[in-house]
Amino acid sequence: METKMMNENPKYKAGLAVRRAVLGDEYVNNSLANADEFMAPIQQLLTENAWGEVWVRDGLPRKTRSMLNLAMLTALNRPNELKLHIKGALNNGVTKEEMCEIFLQAAVYCGAPAGLDSFKIAQQVFKDEAAKAAKS
Repeated sequence: METKMMNENPKYKAGLAVRRAVLGDEYVNNSLANADEFMAPIQQLLTENAWGEVWVRDGLPRKTRSMLNLAMLTALNRPNELKLHIKGALNNGVTKEEMCEIFLQAAVYCGAPAGLDSFKIAQQVFKDEAAKAAKS
C-alpha cells in the first residue's frame, strides 16, 4: 500500500514511526499489507493526521494520549479500536491498575455496560499477550 508519494511525505514518515512504536510493527505491517485500493486512503489519512500530526505533538506524553484513547473509545463503544489501543497503552507504559481505574471512571460517566465491556476486552488482551509471551 505504501506508495512513493506517501513515503516521501514528512507527516506520513513521522506518523508511521509513532504508529509502529505504539501499535507494533506486526500490526502496522499487516494493516498496510491488507490495505487494498479501497482501504489505502483511510490508512494514509490516519497515518498522516492522527499519528503524524497529533501523536507527534509535545503537549502530552504518549502514555497520557493512550489513557485518553482508552476512555474515549470506551465512551464511544468502539471495541475493535479499544482492543488495539489497550495493546498500545501497554506499550506506552500504562499499567493494568491504571487501566482498571480508567475503565471504572468510564463506567460511572459512560454507563456500567461500557465500563464492563472495556474490562472484558482488556482481560482478553491481557490473556492473549501473556500467551504470546509464553510462546516466545
